[in-house]
Amino acid sequence: MTDPAPSVSAVRSKRSWAILLIVLVFGLVFDLWSKDYAFKHVGEYPVVVEREEVLKASDPRNLVPPYRPVVVIPKVLNFTLVLNQGAVFGMGAGKRWLFITFTGGAILLGIWMFAAWTTSKDWIAHISLGLLLSGGLGNLYDRLVYACVRDFIHPLPGVEIGGWEVWPYVSNVADALLIIGIIGLMWHLWRSEPTKPADETETAG
Repeated sequence: MTDPAPSVSAVRSKRSWAILLIVLVFGLVFDLWSKDYAFKHVGEYPVVVEREEVLKASDPRNLVPPYRPVVVIPKVLNFTLVLNQGAVFGMGAGKRWLFITFTGGAILLGIWMFAAWTTSKDWIAHISLGLLLSGGLGNLYDRLVYACVRDFIHPLPGVEIGGWEVWPYVSNVADALLIIGIIGLMWHLWRSEPTKPADETETAG
């Protein structure tokens, strides 16, 4: 019985790079396309987001004309256009450069984790990191180009428990990619133990 092929550093693995980059590119393209499509078609008229107007506005949400949200599945999912200057769930509005810096650092951390922390066999981690990077880059693009993040996904609209709305937040595909990526990394950490790539093991010997 032959031993399974030893794992090597993800940086040395073409398969690992392919998984990371394919997931990253697909996720980023889908996020940016979905935002553009939503802001063109959800409202009665296309909503054009101008960076200069966002920077001058006291509340960018007022730049979206009044309209009736699109009910995709009643009480489950609505499409609602929101311009968000904050982070996830609208927290920290007005601190755009702080979030740009934080997101840039998180992207660099994700790249470091891929290079220094994963091996060629850690495909779940590579998919998860690809999702995290695509989500981070998608919202970073919005903050740099539009000075805000374009949100449109509203889960559980109007659903209340004890007078409190269960999910009052509007998000986007990038946010979903970030959440899935974090869950995937947690799953990877739970299921695996730290192992040294074969090339590092040989060097140590």
